[in-house]
Amino acid sequence: MAAIRSKNTRPELLIRRGLHARGFRFRLHDRTLPGTPDIIFRRYRALIDVRGCFFHGHDCELFRLPRTRREFWKNKIATNRERDFETAAELEKIGWRVAIVWECAIRGSKKIEQETVIDSLSQWLSSDEKSFEIRGVDSCSPP
Repeated sequence: MAAIRSKNTRPELLIRRGLHARGFRFRLHDRTLPGTPDIIFRRYRALIDVRGCFFHGHDCELFRLPRTRREFWKNKIATNRERDFETAAELEKIGWRVAIVWECAIRGSKKIEQETVIDSLSQWLSSDEKSFEIRGVDSCSPP
């Protein structure tokens, strides 16, 4: 587990490259904001959080509770989910728009084409929508 990163993950890098190629400029991992969001667009007062399905307890094929130390992992993941909810509410309260991109949207059997994910995020950044979420194909919210 020590090899699992919290910053500069492969899904995060794919999204950053795609948005940068479309002309969006951003900051990374601003520690002054609650939850240290992955990608921050000050110009649009928006941010993108790229979440791993395992550590954030997403209900998809990429999440499976480990067989060993089940209680520890249940508590850990429940705490992470609660913190995610509180952080998103806090960010919206101080005027930030929040987009969440789940790992299953980028990889796995239910993944969405990378261009579609980038298009959806580009449209969201240019809109006035407060929050946005991108999941794998079966549970994908409409762009």
